[in-house]
Amino acid sequence: MLRYATAADAPALFELGTDAEVTRFFSWGPYTSVDEPAAYIARLAGERERGERLEFLIVDRAGRALGVTGLSEFSRRDRRAVIGTWLGRPFWGTGVNRAAKTLVAGLAFRVLGLERLGAYTDLDNPRSQTALERIGFSREGVLRDWHRHGDQVHDVIVLSWLKREWERSPLAHEPIDVVGEPPAAFRC
Repeated sequence: MLRYATAADAPALFELGTDAEVTRFFSWGPYTSVDEPAAYIARLAGERERGERLEFLIVDRAGRALGVTGLSEFSRRDRRAVIGTWLGRPFWGTGVNRAAKTLVAGLAFRVLGLERLGAYTDLDNPRSQTALERIGFSREGVLRDWHRHGDQVHDVIVLSWLKREWERSPLAHEPIDVVGEPPAAFRC
């Protein structure tokens, strides 16, 4: 299940994000203080309102936080966005990534009217590349010196999934329920 994160979720995100292996390919982390995920959560409502980022906490049936997923780099005119996901290490290889991507893709293509989802993954992160390609993303190329991690600059692979490709995939036929209305800034 996906839901908006609340201030009460900061300790759980802190616990997941203190693992250096989890944050290895990110420009942030690992977390060193619960104030870091608390500040991230505090920014989300404004980012949703402005149409900048639509991110969700991934939770299991018991409500336990597993990671974060969502959409950024939204372009209403071009009907596209970039999908991103990170999971706590205990949830790697469990199917949580596929389930979260199923929900976000359904929201993006069915509800928001998007026609393209993009994704980035570090050139040195074959695990992420494989996971995206198994879902249905197609590799498009390498963006050189694209992502900064402190003083280091990394190349990333850009992948995409078009609505017509998603419609032919098994993920498009999995049932999803969307409760509530997405922010108006994200509807095409």
